[in-house]
Amino acid sequence: MKIPMFRRNGRGSILLICCLLIGSAAIRIGSEAGKAVATESPFPVPASSEATGEPAVSEGSKADFAQMLLAFQEREARIERLEGQIDMRQKALEVADAEIEKRLQVLQDAENALRSMLAIADTAAEDDVVRLTSVYENMKPKVAAALFEEMEPAFAAGFLGRMRPDAAAGIMSGLTPNKAYTISVILAGRNADAPKG
Repeated sequence: MKIPMFRRNGRGSILLICCLLIGSAAIRIGSEAGKAVATESPFPVPASSEATGEPAVSEGSKADFAQMLLAFQEREARIERLEGQIDMRQKALEVADAEIEKRLQVLQDAENALRSMLAIADTAAEDDVVRLTSVYENMKPKVAAALFEEMEPAFAAGFLGRMRPDAAAGIMSGLTPNKAYTISVILAGRNADAPKG
């Protein structure tokens, strides 16, 4: 899922601020309002500005402007570097997001395939038990009883519980009383814990 990210372009605003500051300085320097207010300057006026009629610009203010311009340029370069790093991170996140989506899809496909295989295995196992139960039902009761006598009681009870009652009765009658009793107890107690409604 992509998160919208609004990028601000810092270059335009920095350039606008620089232009406004330089324009403001030019207006202040170029303004002759100082001459109209004060007839005499407490500071000595350089000879070059008196002769040409242009306002004097001190070396200090030029150095300040140069320093300010340099600071703005450094800041702009730093912002451009940060924007580049942010762009790289954003691209890396987009690539990682796409890779995660691919892996999730692969996992989803694998899970669906596994579910299908488990369903097939469960169905096959159930089919095998049904087929084997049918075989035991169709055997002669004496032969089936001898086979059930050798089985674990819980295992034998599982088959007898699935059989037709007449086939199960024929097999139970051929079992020893102790074995028949044990299987009967298991069959009777299979659903004892089921909720009664």
